Amino acid sequence: MAGVMSRRLDVDALRAMVAIEKHGGVTRAAEVLGLSQSAVSHKIRRLEASLDCEILSRKANAPMFTSSGQDLLGYARRILGIHDEAILSLSKSTLQGKIALGMTEDTTCTDLSRILGRFRRLYPEVSVRTQVRMSLALQKLLGEGALDAAIIQVFQHEVRPTDILLFRESLHWVKSPELILAKGDPVPFLSFDDNCFYRRWGLDISQDEGTVFEIVFECSSAAGIIAGVTSGLGVALLSQRHLQPGMEIADKQFPKPPDLAYVIRRARNPRNPALETLVKEIEAEVRRHGTLQIAV
Repeated sequence: MAGVMSRRLDVDALRAMVAIEKHGGVTRAAEVLGLSQSAVSHKIRRLEASLDCEILSRKANAPMFTSSGQDLLGYARRILGIHDEAILSLSKSTLQGKIALGMTEDTTCTDLSRILGRFRRLYPEVSVRTQVRMSLALQKLLGEGALDAAIIQVFQHEVRPTDILLFRESLHWVKSPELILAKGDPVPFLSFDDNCFYRRWGLDISQDEGTVFEIVFECSSAAGIIAGVTSGLGVALLSQRHLQPGMEIADKQFPKPPDLAYVIRRARNPRNPALETLVKEIEAEVRRHGTLQIAV
């Protein structure tokens, strides 16, 4: 028992381990962590030696982590979460204020929610009021001064110098393989509501190309659009993370959609110390992990 109790889990090694799992390998993890590949490998080997077990599988065509490694991953995430929060709590201040924050539906159940929960624990005197809307609606609220900042989705070429980039992804035309599009007939279009900039772009570009889109299904949630596509109701524009195995990418049949970006965009109002602290927390999370997980 004494030997077991004398073992220690190195936090940096655990962080490297989680990065390997999150980014799909040692090389990419090293890039995100700002370390050399050999440095990351050394951390893992030292962790394996201290625990007297293999964490990474070195066999061809085997899963990345051994069964022991998979078990340790669960603990590593929890340990790092508590560790990072403890470090942040040491700098807890008497920061006060109010933040009006906008978010899209898919960002409410991801890393961002965890960050907001931690922010509330660290700064209990700061009130954060969140509104969940589609990106165009949030941009309108920002312009009206009803929000201090919003986490929105925009086309990549519309990212502003003052925006904070969180996540990039691609946009695709998709349909069911069973849906046959007859040449010259209107294209059945599955669409989010009128506050969706995908929809506006798709309808505008189709007019330029001489294609007639007929909206046959309108829904405000991605789940509804996904169900409509897989059921063969029509063609839709969906981001990369929403693609399903039963979908067919139809980009060659339509104009190529622009790439997308998730950004934090501030309103044009006086500096808000509480907001700037929250923005720095989100930026720090991006630096630690290389990205933020967005809901699928």
